[in-house]
Amino acid sequence: MNILLPTALLSLVWTAASSNVDLVNPLIGNTGPEPNFAGGMIPSVAPPFGMTRWVAQTHQNYVSRLPYNYSDSEIIHGFVGTHQPAIWMGESGMVGIVPGLSSSGDGKVKALFEERGLQRRVGSEKFGVSLYEVELETDDGGSIDVAMTATSRVGQFRFTFKTGAAWHPYILLQSSRPSELFHSTPTASHFNISYPDGWTRIFPEQNRICGYNSEMQDWVIAPVSSMQDVENKQRDGRGHGGFKGWFCAVFDREFDGYGVTQGSEQRDRALEGLGEEVGAFARFEYPSDQEELVVDVRIAVSFISMEQALVNLEEEVPQGTPLEMTEQNTRAAWEEKLDRVEVEGGKLEDQRVLMTSVFHALQYPYELHEYGKYYSAYDDEVHDGESYNGYSIWDTYRAEWGFLLLFAPERIPGMIQSMLQDYKEGGWLPMWKNIVETNIMIATHADSLITEAILKGFEGGFDVDVAWEAVWKDATIPPEKDWEVKYEDREEGVDYEVRAGLSSSYADPKKGWVDDDIHSESVSRTLGYAYDDHALSLLSAHLNKSPSITSFLHERSMNAPWLVWNSDATSDDDYVNEEDKTRFNGMTKGFVQGRNVDGSWADPTSGFTEGDKWAYSFDIVHDIPGLIEKRGGKEAFVQSLNEHYDGGWDWFGNEPSHHIPYLYALAGRPDLTQHRVREIARANYNDTPEGLSGNEDCGQMSAWYIFGALGFYPVNPVSKEFVIGSPLFDKLTLRLPFPEPDVSPFYDAQRQAYTLTVEKHGDPEAIYVKSVAVNGEEVDLYGGNPIIRWEDIYHGGNIVFEMSKTPVFAVSDDTAGVVHEEL
Repeated sequence: MNILLPTALLSLVWTAASSNVDLVNPLIGNTGPEPNFAGGMIPSVAPPFGMTRWVAQTHQNYVSRLPYNYSDSEIIHGFVGTHQPAIWMGESGMVGIVPGLSSSGDGKVKALFEERGLQRRVGSEKFGVSLYEVELETDDGGSIDVAMTATSRVGQFRFTFKTGAAWHPYILLQSSRPSELFHSTPTASHFNISYPDGWTRIFPEQNRICGYNSEMQDWVIAPVSSMQDVENKQRDGRGHGGFKGWFCAVFDREFDGYGVTQGSEQRDRALEGLGEEVGAFARFEYPSDQEELVVDVRIAVSFISMEQALVNLEEEVPQGTPLEMTEQNTRAAWEEKLDRVEVEGGKLEDQRVLMTSVFHALQYPYELHEYGKYYSAYDDEVHDGESYNGYSIWDTYRAEWGFLLLFAPERIPGMIQSMLQDYKEGGWLPMWKNIVETNIMIATHADSLITEAILKGFEGGFDVDVAWEAVWKDATIPPEKDWEVKYEDREEGVDYEVRAGLSSSYADPKKGWVDDDIHSESVSRTLGYAYDDHALSLLSAHLNKSPSITSFLHERSMNAPWLVWNSDATSDDDYVNEEDKTRFNGMTKGFVQGRNVDGSWADPTSGFTEGDKWAYSFDIVHDIPGLIEKRGGKEAFVQSLNEHYDGGWDWFGNEPSHHIPYLYALAGRPDLTQHRVREIARANYNDTPEGLSGNEDCGQMSAWYIFGALGFYPVNPVSKEFVIGSPLFDKLTLRLPFPEPDVSPFYDAQRQAYTLTVEKHGDPEAIYVKSVAVNGEEVDLYGGNPIIRWEDIYHGGNIVFEMSKTPVFAVSDDTAGVVHEEL
């Protein structure tokens, strides 16, 4: 199914759905008022976890800007195979393809981005998970119809040229372009233009154009030791010669002419070009007595070589493959995943948001390997095995990874092995891998990913001993120059960041916090390291490591958060408005706060990553009982949650806020969790291009919605527990593709999957929950244990919610007096 989207319409036009694939709206999360308040997603075509996503191009893309923006899409400047994983990350090894019509007089090929744009005919764009179509208009009455589909490593196009006054069709392949590099300092940020080298070669006898570029925008924040090793190899003639994004485009028609462009210059009949802003073009001739010409192009990409690009081409879209077949195969790959979800009831808009959330979540991490081997920018070598990219781990360890463990278990061993390969090739597990390590965000949450997977039964397909070696290094070895480097966000010229501040945290036995006057984001680091220690203490016990190791990690994880807890801090100073100050009257007491080397308290606004003292004071998920006690008991804790939301302190677009509404349930007020989760879902998700209030962050925003729709959420991912919320649909069924059948009444042999069903009974509009039964056993929802366990669901199960239109209160003296004013 395709969606027609006239510019004049704010709503989306849909045809009748025949499959869950047709419920996906690829435009959700594409636009917003600014980069931080937009989803950062593009309406691209690619299969699940595809290496390259193909999309129409309205802008040159770089950190903070996507290649396509629907709110500014009247002009299409061509099409791009992108490897930019998120809006705040850089591009690497892109390839552009641009159709055009030149006049018979000058034969001019428009290669510059500003000149080559063509008007999109209003209402002609059609978006789908496996097919994009648009009609482009030229100034002189001609037009070009474009159809685009893709596999993981191949884009396929059909260009239908319709002549006007201009009658020389051409297709340009852009090898290299000006690249905008983003530089950030604590006080400002700026861009500068670089000009990566490119190369192109035309093979007229084979109707083929190949090339490469060396663009990798995030190299400016890569660890210096890794980049120095690569540079030394290049200088000595070792290694693979540095990063290159290769492509080969094969046309189904003979060239009528060809040439090379470099900037605004054009050299007809040239076969090869090298340098900055290089491209190559092929001209075509209309068939005799016809005013329409159809050209099919298959473009394969590779990070290994030109020869590998041709292997990828023949593996995925062999010669003679019609575009319709490629599209059907990619659609079938999405159907295999999306049709594992069955939804009944609820609003159609919510169903579209749900299916789009699954669509988004299954794009990350994405493939780097190419048929048994991959290029590693960590050591500039080609290795055997699988590799993945787009590890936004600080975001995705919260819920996206847990969703993949349930819904894409066949990918998990390869994704973990990929992280271990990064460790072997670069010396550390990834923090935020975008071809290279980027040091973006904080903590070593790969520790959590590996622990959660192993605790949930994933111990094959990777070396568990190497995994433990890698996570133990994270926990015990500080980075280079740890006492000297502040590690600001996107700081350049530094080495692997990992647990920056580990030296200062634990050099003195009396300490345990990251010093705010030495390191940036000190509070967030202290809490993040504590959580990772918690994860590793569980892994240590599971792997039967020495009890002393387990105790060391456990004690460190339980002590560190309270060393940055200021029991005297209140919310009084947070309000400028006197009415708000009077309304809340310092209700909340006790907040996390940074500490300096000498133990003194730092500025209460300093030390946080994408959050503040409000969000991070709730971010001690491995010790919620301790947190409730520090806040003065359940009643005071619930009051502090109310102030967090009603005082305007929640910023849901940033991940530290994602688990917070579920904390009500752990403090004896499941009804307020139910209320808040529904409130947040309504406010932050919808079926429009502005349908995400914050960056998608490689699937985490969508994973939150998926778990919210199911009615439970992984507050503490490594605990193997989910906190109960409020399900969105009358019935939601997941067919979980675990490959190994087990003795389970929920195993469907025909589908080779376990069936997990979530049902809600009662008024369809009710948001409150009377009771929950899991596999026939009632959960102690209001008695202090609002939990569903991993063991209850991963091999299928049946969860039944009895709903109520009014809140159900816990019968506890500690919480009975806490009534949320809006209720």
